[in-house]
Amino acid sequence: MNKIDQTEALIQVSRPSRYLGGELGSICKLDAGIEIRMALAFPDVYEVGMSHIGFPILYNILNSLDWVAAERVYSPWADMEQWLRENQQSLCSLESSLPLGEFDIVGLTLQYELSYTNLLTMLDLSGIPLRREQRDKNAPLIVVGGPCAFNPEPLADFIDVALVGDGEEAVVELVELVRQGKQENWSRKQLLQKIADCEGFYVPELFDISYQTNGCVEKITPLQPGYDKVRRRFLNDLETAPFPTRPIIPFMQTVHNRVAMEIARGCTRGCRFCQAGYIYRPVRERSPEKLRSLIAASLQNSGYEEVSLLSLSSGDYTCIEPLLQELMAEYVEDRVSVSLPSLRVGSLTPELMEEVKKVRKTGFTLAPEAGSERLRELINKGISAEDLLESTRNAFQLGWRLIKLYFMMGLPTETDADLQALIDLSAQVKKSGKGTGGNDVNVAVSTFVPKPHTPFQWEAQIGIEETLRKQRLLRDGLRQKKLRFKYHGAESSFLEGVFARGDRRLSAVLERAVQLGCRFDGWWECFDFDKWQQAFVDCDIDPAWYLRQREEEEILPWEHIDCGVPKKFFLTERRKAFSGSETLDCRDGVCHGCDVCDFDELRMRLIDVVQKEEISPNAAAEEESPVADVENLNRVRLKLSKLGRARMVGHLEYLKMFQRAVRRAKLPIRFSQGFHPMPKISYLEALPMGVSSEAELVDLELLSYVSVERVISDINVQLPEGFRITEAEIIPWKSPSPSAAVASSCYRVPLPESVPEDLRERITNFLDAEQILVARIKKGVEKQIDIRPDVLELSQIGVELQIQLIKGSPLQVAASLLKIDVEDIRRLGVRKTGIVLKT
Repeated sequence: MNKIDQTEALIQVSRPSRYLGGELGSICKLDAGIEIRMALAFPDVYEVGMSHIGFPILYNILNSLDWVAAERVYSPWADMEQWLRENQQSLCSLESSLPLGEFDIVGLTLQYELSYTNLLTMLDLSGIPLRREQRDKNAPLIVVGGPCAFNPEPLADFIDVALVGDGEEAVVELVELVRQGKQENWSRKQLLQKIADCEGFYVPELFDISYQTNGCVEKITPLQPGYDKVRRRFLNDLETAPFPTRPIIPFMQTVHNRVAMEIARGCTRGCRFCQAGYIYRPVRERSPEKLRSLIAASLQNSGYEEVSLLSLSSGDYTCIEPLLQELMAEYVEDRVSVSLPSLRVGSLTPELMEEVKKVRKTGFTLAPEAGSERLRELINKGISAEDLLESTRNAFQLGWRLIKLYFMMGLPTETDADLQALIDLSAQVKKSGKGTGGNDVNVAVSTFVPKPHTPFQWEAQIGIEETLRKQRLLRDGLRQKKLRFKYHGAESSFLEGVFARGDRRLSAVLERAVQLGCRFDGWWECFDFDKWQQAFVDCDIDPAWYLRQREEEEILPWEHIDCGVPKKFFLTERRKAFSGSETLDCRDGVCHGCDVCDFDELRMRLIDVVQKEEISPNAAAEEESPVADVENLNRVRLKLSKLGRARMVGHLEYLKMFQRAVRRAKLPIRFSQGFHPMPKISYLEALPMGVSSEAELVDLELLSYVSVERVISDINVQLPEGFRITEAEIIPWKSPSPSAAVASSCYRVPLPESVPEDLRERITNFLDAEQILVARIKKGVEKQIDIRPDVLELSQIGVELQIQLIKGSPLQVAASLLKIDVEDIRRLGVRKTGIVLKT
């Protein structure tokens, strides 16, 4: 293994905790018995990728195999990419710092089309040839999965394999085949042929695609006998499927920083625009008993303060109300909240809303999708304006102050009258909150993008000009109603539509766009449509052609990918849409013949009524929280070191990390009062980023006596690498806070290679000076700060400076003395060696 040390980069880039690794819960296997190494790569930044529920599932399944090591890697932000290129360094994994090109398999998830350029950039940064025909036997196998794998054709020239469908069982088969191939010295072609024999694996090189002169697909020719179509991989039973209960605890604040619990997979509502509703069928639910067990273990092992119950429509879960009631009762004393991120108007009973309101009342999100009754019937949304207004009226009355509405525009057959209906419905929602103390409404409208494997996969997508016209119409109308309007960029929706239904010819455009500098196309601050237009021109491809309406008899680029629902069903649903016919939810007992279920192993798995009735709230949890006995209150002061890569953890990240460590340690921590109770933990002032410390102080307020030996041992076992409690003592309850207790702090600054000859004279002049002014930029304004009064001692000891400060940063002092930039001082390895307490 060729590990690469990229510590130097952490000093120079923004948000270095993206690249630290070493988080609690991460698994690093360095032993010689590892036969297969697989990189799980997410083509977006760490904080986005760490919020994806699929990655930890596969990470834990793979690492449960003794002979497999699974590691993580995320797209580097622009500053890190620049550092890697300038220093000719490879993109590496977080766990072992192994270059991506040295893994046996690189598995990338495709959650959205605008991440495709990041995928290519990650390969390029790893020295892996982009096109599969350029890669030899020693190159990693490039495998993709996720919803976009249901049409991977725009990436077909870059990938070796696409895993179509559920990955829990398939990923084990994949690593077993790669292992066997290494043992038996298969060629790359032999390996791919073996993989193609397994259900759910699409190997692009085993299909030849030809095109007509008009640009449409002429023929999809399989090149391996019996490999005509690739059927989606199904996980039959969610109840018995593995689910991780030792989550990786990030240092930084991620998009979703909580226990994410998948309560069900699949949806049978049948919304005709929704790809997820078709590619994740049938509905499979976990039992309440299983969920409570998984949640309990996950909270204990994470220290998280929130549990999120996830599915495509959490409100449709059979036992959602009693499950929610029990979880809230069980964890009320632990200050753990429970949330439902995906709620549907049709599943919102008053009882469910009563439970949800206990968690938060900042914003209530609903998705009518279309403004007019006619369009909602066309898309098979199945809710009326009356249903929506009853839900919003109840929400406002229960205390919510803000309703967030999500709509789409550009739906098939949409007219300006439908957009006016959207405006009017939003205004009615605002009116439904009148007299309740708050009735703010945010209206978010995205552009409809037809997706493969849906009844609307044949429909046209509106272009940029029409998108902008509709957005202006909505903006003006909603403004008159005093409603806030948010929308997706017309150009980014256009690009999403091109690649959603694209074919292999787009690979040249992707490659060219990456060469031109396209990255993070889903981020508005990074998206550059001019570069994309240049890429299309350079490749002689008209992107608008991909937005056209498709003919029903046309061969679609994804025709050889079988999602489990046949094309004839989608055609029937399409025709029903335009005739105004409804398709009811099949969970109510009416089968519509989508052909997903075999009604034996593969079928809907819903919690039965008996189980539902057996759920009862935990009586013990309903008792009032105990009142703290003042005589038993206990205050413990800890001395903590922050060394190695831990010095790159920012102050706010450090506070959150330590709070969660204390929760996992199950110490009887005291909480503040009020609506958002916080643990009573006090810290010293923030260390400058990149400065290590041997002397941080932390005070804990405990509800009862705990020996200092137990405090040290119980917290240390919960701390990630680089953090360690070295001392602890019980102090008087009324003692000053750590910051107030410290008189001064001592630092050592290693001197640069070229030490100024007059350094000792500079030190003398510094100490003799009455004032030392340095420039500091605060909130964009440069100010002159006098740093001299805070310096108690300044001396040279060997090849280091010793600085003793009342307060302030040693970096500023050293930079002023040595006349070099603060960032250059930061790279030297400054450390805090001790503190002096006030007497």
